[in-house]
Amino acid sequence: MAHFVLEYSDNLGEQESSIQELFAVLHSAAASTGLFPFKGVRSRAYCCTQYRIADGNPDHGFVHLEVKLGVGRTLDERKAAAALFFEVLTEHFAERCRTGGMALSFEMKELEPVLKFNKNNIQDYL
Repeated sequence: MAHFVLEYSDNLGEQESSIQELFAVLHSAAASTGLFPFKGVRSRAYCCTQYRIADGNPDHGFVHLEVKLGVGRTLDERKAAAALFFEVLTEHFAERCRTGGMALSFEMKELEPVLKFNKNNIQDYL
């Protein structure tokens, strides 16, 4: 399980296709680690219309990527995956970071196994 949850400011001009491209690269990156079953990799994005960044300059933008993981990976494995995912995120928004105020943030959370329930038949359709 790796679930990518993206929040971003509406002033980035991100088109649905751009977000889908980012998700495609993140999914490939997750698969490349060998740590995450592909059928359990999911992504979703939320465009934020109400926010304030620093001094309130409406040109400042933000992106926050949260990755939720099931348990079972070592700290070193999680660190390597986190570095890879943040690299993908940084590269995707590199041009925007070069041209204006931008805040990129990332966090990875490991979910408690006793508090997690899921049902998944995606493998039947892959």
